[in-house]
Amino acid sequence: MNPLQALTAADIEAIERATLAAVAPQAVEELPGWLLPFDAGTVGRAHSAVPLQHDASVRAVDVSAIVARYRVHGLAPSLRIAAVPELAHLDVALIKQGLKATQPTLTCVASVTDLLDATRGISPATLSSSPSTAWRQVYLGEGFDPIDGASRVKALGRATGSLYAHSVDSHANPADMVATGVGSYGHGWLGIHGMRTLATHRKQGHASRILRALALQAQERAMDWAYLQVDVTNLAAWRLYGSLGFTLAWRYVYWRGR
Repeated sequence: MNPLQALTAADIEAIERATLAAVAPQAVEELPGWLLPFDAGTVGRAHSAVPLQHDASVRAVDVSAIVARYRVHGLAPSLRIAAVPELAHLDVALIKQGLKATQPTLTCVASVTDLLDATRGISPATLSSSPSTAWRQVYLGEGFDPIDGASRVKALGRATGSLYAHSVDSHANPADMVATGVGSYGHGWLGIHGMRTLATHRKQGHASRILRALALQAQERAMDWAYLQVDVTNLAAWRLYGSLGFTLAWRYVYWRGR
């Protein structure tokens, strides 16, 4: 991927608000400069506090108050912090609260035009305004953690205004979905979430079909930019997204406690 993609402060806040709208937690609170989602599921973004800016306006003193709010909700404290120099002043406060950094993840962005150019000639996947039973079953398929899959289905299904994409194996039963994804359309951004392809159908272009379908909808809505998050250890996904025009915006880690 290309070097760090420069975004404005408004872009950063829009992406973070859009993310929580897409992986809809059970509850959300807001402190000045922070979003605090609360959820009992496994989706990290749905239960980790996140600052809305990447600068010194994010106060280290807020960390203890945030940890306390999670304990009030009966949840282990978790904060999702961009690994940028401007937020390094939070590290001491996070460590003092007994939190440890884990699960480095990349936030990547692409222009919708580049995404459509990269998938030109590819047949788009099918979209639906609500998640079907067959769509949900892909997340429970062989090779996926069923508990995590069920949790993701709940979080993604709670969102408002998302579109649910699926791709099928043209050589098998046309009703059998083999790949899925979700597009959210809020705060001026196309958000891409929940990308899953069954192990037996990977490297067959299903993810590209899903991304094209979601990007076409973004184009219809006059949205210029898309974002997604991918675990830094998921090299196959990282390579795919990079080939389709996504570049690194920032890297973040989860600071988690007990």
